[in-house]
Amino acid sequence: MDIKRVKQILSSSADIKVLYNGASIWIDELHENEGLVTCHLRGPLEERTQVAVSELVEE
Repeated sequence: MDIKRVKQILSSSADIKVLYNGASIWIDELHENEGLVTCHLRGPLEERTQVAVSELVEE
């Protein structure tokens, strides 16, 4: 995925499925200068982590 697409997903009201290592995640915040996002797994767990935008896949 690229930064432009992450921005589109964050500004969209649609439920767009994004995967990280095969797991469905929510993107919480984009860190454009670092090429990272803060995200968490969909579901009850709220543990957040930072991952590279390039490692995200739109399903």
